Amino acid sequence: MKGTAVTTGLKGILSTVGRTPLIELERLVPGFSSRVYAKVERFNPGGSIKDRSALGMLLDRISTGQLVPGRSTVVESSSGNLAIGLAQICRYVGLRFICVVDSRTTKQNIAILHAYGAEVRTVTEPDPVTGELLPQRLRLVARLLAEIPDSYCPDQYSNPLNPRAHLATMAEISEALDGRVDYLLVSTGTSGTLGGCAEYIRRNGLRTEVVAVDAIGSVLFDSPHSCRRLVPGHGSSVRPSLLRTEDADRVVQVSDLDCVVGCRRLVQREAVLAGGSSGAVVAALERIAAGIPDGSTCVLVLPDGGDRYLDTIYDDHWVHRHFGDVSHLWKDPARTTGVRDRADAEQAGGALPGTGA
Repeated sequence: MKGTAVTTGLKGILSTVGRTPLIELERLVPGFSSRVYAKVERFNPGGSIKDRSALGMLLDRISTGQLVPGRSTVVESSSGNLAIGLAQICRYVGLRFICVVDSRTTKQNIAILHAYGAEVRTVTEPDPVTGELLPQRLRLVARLLAEIPDSYCPDQYSNPLNPRAHLATMAEISEALDGRVDYLLVSTGTSGTLGGCAEYIRRNGLRTEVVAVDAIGSVLFDSPHSCRRLVPGHGSSVRPSLLRTEDADRVVQVSDLDCVVGCRRLVQREAVLAGGSSGAVVAALERIAAGIPDGSTCVLVLPDGGDRYLDTIYDDHWVHRHFGDVSHLWKDPARTTGVRDRADAEQAGGALPGTGA
């Protein structure tokens, strides 16, 4: 296949990055007359699609001797999945890793970073002009790079190795479906996944419509002003230099509530516990489903798992505090009753009511 990334020859835990499962979701959208598949990226060793980007941005510099274990330092501003991916790789190859986070970073993520031996620097004071924490984090990264000899910042927002890593993501999808992918739905933040998948589609002449899923309040596509968002993982308050808006054939913007409902429906109907940006792509599919021709093949890229969202998206008290009583949006009484009836019938050794068995 043209344009696939080469990761052969990797050893240990790094050899497990990529080749994540593609599963069919038969229950996700009731009455939908097309096939839906999910690329489940939580099966990467660090738990997310960002393992691909992290490996891509470090591997070349390691192999060419630009990053030397025991001497070089990696510095990055990240409070989520990329940080964890980088921490795991740096631990394995013996690189020092300093991660710049802010006061909103979850305790769980900080604990994971410490477990991998990363040094965590926390920014607590916002930028006096914008009121945002990100500019202060970037200033601290710049200062550390100036102070520490032989240091390197991967910078996922501008590094072309980020989208290049996702040539392989799309190659895996295409190979599994013999190139028959009518719709690809990807959440968009740094635009690495979007850019790499779109480039593979162009190079290989696939007739795939790329749907970029963005957050309401993000500045990525035609929105001049950002606003506060609760669900991380997609959207951005800063437009990355990597972004090529023409990579998206269509853009769907979703709200925080859309993400919560998408996640809850995904676990309710398919038993897939996924993260917030996965809920975003589920919501986007439901938004456009009516216009998709019968018999199409749709692929959702699910960037990470839901285990890092248990105290937010999957916490009923958190959801109620931010959105009110919305559980009716994902609960399906008919489906729940059917599952319960079947379980009761099996336990009693009898037939499911109405089957005549």
